[in-house]
Amino acid sequence: MSTVNEIFISQRKFFETGATKDIQFRLQKLSTLRKALKTYGNRIIEALDKDFKKPKYETIATEIAVTIYEIDHAIKHLKQWAKPKKVKTPAVHLFSKSYIYPEPYGVALIIGAWNYPVNLVLNPLIGAIAAGNCAVIKPAYTAQESSKVLYDMINEFFPEEYIAVVQKYPGVYDEILNQKFDYIFFTGSTDVGKTIMQAAAKQLIPFTLELGGKSPAIVNEDADIDASARRIMWGKFINAGQTCIAPDYVLIHKNKKEEFIKASQKYITEFYGKDPHASNDFARIIDNQQYTRLIRMLENCIVAIGGQTNKEERYIAPTVITNIALNHPSMQEEIFGPILPVLDFTTIEEAIQIVKSFPKPLAAYIFTKNKRTREKLVNEISFGGGCINDTISHYVSPYLPFGGIGFSGIGQYHGKASFDTFTHYKGILKKPFFIDTFLRYPSYNKGKMSFVKRYFRVKL
Repeated sequence: MSTVNEIFISQRKFFETGATKDIQFRLQKLSTLRKALKTYGNRIIEALDKDFKKPKYETIATEIAVTIYEIDHAIKHLKQWAKPKKVKTPAVHLFSKSYIYPEPYGVALIIGAWNYPVNLVLNPLIGAIAAGNCAVIKPAYTAQESSKVLYDMINEFFPEEYIAVVQKYPGVYDEILNQKFDYIFFTGSTDVGKTIMQAAAKQLIPFTLELGGKSPAIVNEDADIDASARRIMWGKFINAGQTCIAPDYVLIHKNKKEEFIKASQKYITEFYGKDPHASNDFARIIDNQQYTRLIRMLENCIVAIGGQTNKEERYIAPTVITNIALNHPSMQEEIFGPILPVLDFTTIEEAIQIVKSFPKPLAAYIFTKNKRTREKLVNEISFGGGCINDTISHYVSPYLPFGGIGFSGIGQYHGKASFDTFTHYKGILKKPFFIDTFLRYPSYNKGKMSFVKRYFRVKL
């Protein structure tokens, strides 16, 4: 087993050969990644079932299919993305031409998260490959089986000097952060994100942080309550709520609260049956630490729906809670589990103020038929991205950049945004030899000074 330092050195040498900059090489490796995913599909399904009983359908849809979709999009558009772009040239640079050249950073580090252990490393990897980088992947060791499958898959289909998965060994995390990578892409919690940011700053390494936060679902009085409940229950309880862009709490107009809760109960039963514990379509909590943290959120509140638990299986039923204040444990941190607080509001302004009382979230979901209300919420609330009258779906679009803002993250990816993230755009001015302007050369006489002031409209 190679150490991080050994992998880094070998990848640095390989990158310096220039092989990864070739467009055909990149296209070939994207196709190889696609083949690897299909080849290892069944093993990925089995691994996620062992890690936290993730339903087969959810694994196929959210880990495999969405990643293949991103690969296909990158393959289709890569040649266009990678072309140098000619841009305008100011008249002062007479007869010159200006271009922007995309170039890869070099050796990238991709750190994944356990909740979508395949998607959240392979999706950024697509951008790293497309942009012409080498990549070192540190999977989430919490999802142990998935981590092993990722290692086997990457090791079989890619040479270590190009793409490698780092296995767990004593001191590996410190060793990773001590390497001078050319780019770091991190997905995970805000607390760990701060550590990554500090480590990157020490070595002036550019980075992307995909974090989380308390993503609200705001349901206005004029919304279709039945449809809103159906879409929010799906977005919240997929992956047992262990999704960074899951609705973290619902803000609903007080006149519609009871109707919303009744509709929510109807759809939870429709999705998972009368006993979700027996359903094959509902996942479990990843480990005991997360389970214990979530259980504390069920105290000092009214459990309107669900609330059943099983410690041995790390099972928490799809749960809706009410009668809580903003200082309740469920409102003090990102829930990241199958517990959904429902709070009410009287006016849209009140709802906006509640959202603004928390750090800027990764996502927000707005349910309304009123265009003016929709635009007001989109314009007055700052968040990473989201949906109007839906949840989660904006993630599955290579045409929408995905990422947080402030507390919820720095930088974006998906589609061309992934290519842009792992690319340095180099500005180049091409000037012919046959013409030159002596206005810029010493000596600086009054005539030159007068011309410069007039040209740049400077009054001094």
